Amino acid sequence: MTNENVDVELLLPILKQIPLFSALDEGIHREIIQHIILMYYPTDYEIFKENDAGDALYIVKRGQIEIFHPTEEEGEQPEKVAEINNSGFFGEMALISDVPRNASAKAVVDSEVFILSKDDFKKLLNTNQTLAEQISATVIDRMNENDK
Repeated sequence: MTNENVDVELLLPILKQIPLFSALDEGIHREIIQHIILMYYPTDYEIFKENDAGDALYIVKRGQIEIFHPTEEEGEQPEKVAEINNSGFFGEMALISDVPRNASAKAVVDSEVFILSKDDFKKLLNTNQTLAEQISATVIDRMNENDK
């Protein structure tokens, strides 16, 4: 099953930049891409809220996404954490952890965003032993680096 809306040549170099996928070979990147869908988000659409369950990785095809901490008080400005533009990505740790989202995300302008759901990613891991082993090794490496 291939997804005609997904631009493989655009996504390949982006996947190589995502720490979780950087050590994987192109064949596995292509397999991951087959599970990615393209979504459209209008301006000001909230993609997820802080403390929501993390359920997907997002890659911006076109547009601008703001990552922010919502305000506690009415009238306060939200605290911007990051701005993700074309070819940028966010939410990748949701694929391998059950930690809730640590910030909210919304479209600043009309945006097209590639999405890899956690469910599809888990199915990929279950059917591809090489991918499962490489992802496990990457996660262990990152955890060891974070402990230093």
